[in-house]
Amino acid sequence: MTATRYPLLANPHIRLSGPVDQLMYTNFRQQLDACPDEGTIVIALTTLGGDPEVARTMADDIRLLDEHDGREILFLGKVAVYSAGATFMAAFPVERRFLTRHTRLMIHERKISKTITLDGPLRMVVASIKAALHEVEHSIEIEEEGFRAIVKDSQVDFEELREKAPSNWYIEAEQARDLGLVLDVI
Repeated sequence: MTATRYPLLANPHIRLSGPVDQLMYTNFRQQLDACPDEGTIVIALTTLGGDPEVARTMADDIRLLDEHDGREILFLGKVAVYSAGATFMAAFPVERRFLTRHTRLMIHERKISKTITLDGPLRMVVASIKAALHEVEHSIEIEEEGFRAIVKDSQVDFEELREKAPSNWYIEAEQARDLGLVLDVI
């Protein structure tokens, strides 16, 4: 039984569920601050997604804690790790990622919904168009950084993920393990 090989995963220090948003971040920080000062920390997450920038902020907190304290921090995905949840999972090296049985990952492209109104002096119109283009280009760069992080040290290459992401790539837990996206399924 794989659960007996990873006893720490049975009782996570931090349990997050619901949309990845400012409320989740506040909850995450409160639970993280309450963790013991030493030893491994286990973070369990169930989410249908949310704000990718909040996920990146949580990930950066993990990175800083790891770099500052050298703590082992494990990720445990439960039931659904979609969208911004996968962004958060990407902050953990593959050897520190786990999923429970029947969990699904879902990885997709970032989305934008924006209306550009072209009204005013021509130079201002050009500036508005360039600003919108820069926003999209920068968002693509951030997305690709996340894609590279989630496939690092796995059997999935960046181009394969980029090809599958536009149509919402759902990955079942055992498949994720077999692809090397997580260490194991418990």
